[in-house]
Amino acid sequence: MARINLLCTALLIVCWGWLAAPLHAHPAPYSYLDLRLEPNQLEGTLTVHVIDIAHELNVTPPAALLDATQIETKHEAILNLLRSRVQLSADGQALAFDVQRVEPVPDRDALALHLRFPDQPALGALRVQCLLFPYDAQHQTFLNIYENDALTHQELFDKDRTTFEYFTGTRQGAFAAARTFLTGGIYHIFIGPDHILFLVGLLLLGGSLKRLLTIVTAFTIAHSITLTLAALDITNPPPRLIEPAIALSIIYVGIDNLMVGKTGRDVRAWIAFGFGLIHGFGFANVLREFGLPRQALGWSLFSFNLGVEIGQVCIVVIAASLLAMLQKRKPTMRQPVARIGSIIVILAGSYWFIQRVFF
Repeated sequence: MARINLLCTALLIVCWGWLAAPLHAHPAPYSYLDLRLEPNQLEGTLTVHVIDIAHELNVTPPAALLDATQIETKHEAILNLLRSRVQLSADGQALAFDVQRVEPVPDRDALALHLRFPDQPALGALRVQCLLFPYDAQHQTFLNIYENDALTHQELFDKDRTTFEYFTGTRQGAFAAARTFLTGGIYHIFIGPDHILFLVGLLLLGGSLKRLLTIVTAFTIAHSITLTLAALDITNPPPRLIEPAIALSIIYVGIDNLMVGKTGRDVRAWIAFGFGLIHGFGFANVLREFGLPRQALGWSLFSFNLGVEIGQVCIVVIAASLLAMLQKRKPTMRQPVARIGSIIVILAGSYWFIQRVFF
């Protein structure tokens, strides 16, 4: 009997805790930021729960913020809070804003803050940084962007993602996307040691300028094809397959260089094209991290590809020039350099393959 009473008491405590918890828990750890873009005009509305604002402003009880008098009293404090937690910039220029009015939304226990932007620039690229309520690790802010009254993009901010860049569907937006993705393509090829080593491995055996350009062109055509297919979501192999395959391509190039002396066949252009298809999927993974803008898709793809090509040309010019200089000064060193370089390429590719498969 005592055990039954103890069990009943425990169940009552659990049930009471389950029923009482929602009364004290945060019912909606979300905020909503709506930005409306029109030609030379930007408007915004931020909807936040009173519990979050009350916590930041030390207001008790939170429902007091639904009162018009209390809202008026806290207007300046709310504005200062938002300015420290939400930053917007257009084409690199910071956008100042004011809270034009605060509207209580009683049925949602929320406040709708209407934002006014005194300066109305011609928007090309809009950058939004948002971390509204760091005290709540679960808090999320939903961003909705409207362009000419049409919802064009939705984004989610949380403690791990606090920045987003949006390219408008205007001519300024297209130019801004082109600039961003062009530099992004150049930057990526220079910070990608696997792509660089693959290219250098293809150049180790030297050759005429026409031959080297044929090899690089084959690589460019191939990676452009798969980059476009992946960006358009036509085919999209997972990185866990693509990254080890890129490492294998590097190993293959090194082995083929060592075998050319025995077979006498130079198939580097075909190797560049075949493995360029795989490298294109690797570029696509980086492109997705940029956040490919659907409203400027063509410009973005073209610019990123062009940036990659510019980076590749720079690498080819540097590597080919050094090899040609060495061959001119010490012709006998060409084969030892190619052999030693190919072994280094094989070892590096093997290291990356093991790392990407097993670690």
